[in-house]
Amino acid sequence: MGSLQRITSGLLPAHPEVSLDALSWFAVRTRPRFEMRISIQLQEKGIKTFLPLHSATHRWSDRQRIVELPLFPGYVFVQTRSSVNSRIPVLRTNGVLHFVGDRGIGTPIPDSEIEVLQAVLDLKVPFEPHPYLEIGQRVRICGGCLEGVTGTLAAVNGNHSVVVSVNLIQRSIAMRIEGYQVEAIGVTA
Repeated sequence: MGSLQRITSGLLPAHPEVSLDALSWFAVRTRPRFEMRISIQLQEKGIKTFLPLHSATHRWSDRQRIVELPLFPGYVFVQTRSSVNSRIPVLRTNGVLHFVGDRGIGTPIPDSEIEVLQAVLDLKVPFEPHPYLEIGQRVRICGGCLEGVTGTLAAVNGNHSVVVSVNLIQRSIAMRIEGYQVEAIGVTA
């Protein structure tokens, strides 16, 4: 095996179903507040990007203004091939830290996930950013009569619920949480 082949063989994706010639979506981690600059620079290099934005009202002491902010701060989606040569222009872009995924080389994102985000933005469906929550994660309810109640996020018959347990007696109750704001416990961004 030649030295270049040996070096790059460890950098190939660990996903045999992904062809090196096929275009795939990847997330790249960026320096803080560099997302828009990186997206523009990559597009100037001929690389397709997707930077979902949302409108937010920022208030200063003397004024307020609606600004466009990245929906996922610190990330830009790029469509490129899995080959090392295709990734180099992305990695050499000022402000790009690394591809998100296995060992910093990136894990392809299913096209369907990007298409859903694009459809929501194109159709102007109302939405707001929300912390990522997983079934089984510890959460706290914010606001309302259940303010401060903690439990485990569960899905019962398709309804999102919080399971509150008394560990000593090994008993639990499940509460539907539609209409309540929920935040993850012990997660740092």
